[in-house]
Amino acid sequence: MSVVALRGFAVDLATPLATAAGDIETRAGTIVRVDIGGATGVGEATPLPGWTESPSECRGALERARDDGVPPGPEAPAARHAVTTAYRDAFARRAGRAVAATLARGSPPLSVPANATVGDGTVAETVADAETAVASGYRTVKLKVGTRPVEEDVDRVRAVDDALGAAETNDTDGDAIALRVDANGGWDRADARRALAALEGLVEYVEQPLPADDLAGHAALRGVGAPVALDESLTQYRVGEVIAAGAADAVVLKPMALGGPSRALAAGRAAAHAGVDPVVTTTIDAAVARTAAVHVAAALPDGDERAHGLATGDLLATDLVADDPAPVADGRIMVPAGPGLAGNAFGGLA
Repeated sequence: MSVVALRGFAVDLATPLATAAGDIETRAGTIVRVDIGGATGVGEATPLPGWTESPSECRGALERARDDGVPPGPEAPAARHAVTTAYRDAFARRAGRAVAATLARGSPPLSVPANATVGDGTVAETVADAETAVASGYRTVKLKVGTRPVEEDVDRVRAVDDALGAAETNDTDGDAIALRVDANGGWDRADARRALAALEGLVEYVEQPLPADDLAGHAALRGVGAPVALDESLTQYRVGEVIAAGAADAVVLKPMALGGPSRALAAGRAAAHAGVDPVVTTTIDAAVARTAAVHVAAALPDGDERAHGLATGDLLATDLVADDPAPVADGRIMVPAGPGLAGNAFGGLA
């Protein structure tokens, strides 16, 4: 078993991604190929500084894996993601099974629900975008908050809740519409307490209300109002530390940042066992990594009932393949039936 080929790539974003280090217009990475007993597998490393190692560190780790047989370690999670995903793909292809079937304890679901994400716009813009998402089939909508005064954000959430409540009343299938909000660490402790108290009963959870390093602050917020989810904090704390600190009601798991599908799945199972909801999302990855994340979500306990942040393909203007093997339809993503990650969908990448 060895890494036999590396192939660089770059995909353009539909709109620039704002980060603390500046706007990102392109996601660049490496496709990894492995051969195991005649079966070929592919994996994707798309590093995102702040979440993973740097692009140069990632490439160096992958070249050592190819040239010297040294597997990437925890200091290079994106590189490790690529190699372990490729192994998973090859093993599953060799067995003639989908990756989710090799990960799940039991039979994986045929599809998983996804949440739509609505940006930080005006009240009217936020309501319109949320209504569009629901009309296209999404049953969970996540709103960006945290850059405005708390009262303005609460007003935006209430306006969406009012609008979608009316839509739900007229909905023939009877499915409830859930709201989530994501503050991206934008509040201090006082503002976060006010926000969570005001949002209680309106939202499923508030994601990352405080800065990533404030684990104690997040623990103190639990029970104040709306439930707490942690995302950016997982770049600094292991899921086990979050659980031990009692700092979250939900954790947002990014397989690229955690070092691969198996590690993300293990973290999700540990969270679920502790009564903390695991939600899988991406780091705005290309098609191979997005598809791998879908398999992880499908393998989690209740993975087909909890909405995951996997509807990120439309954030890209270009991608690795012309046809997304795990597209969103009516707010859900079909889990590719295999073999491997997605049958022959990624054959041209190997």
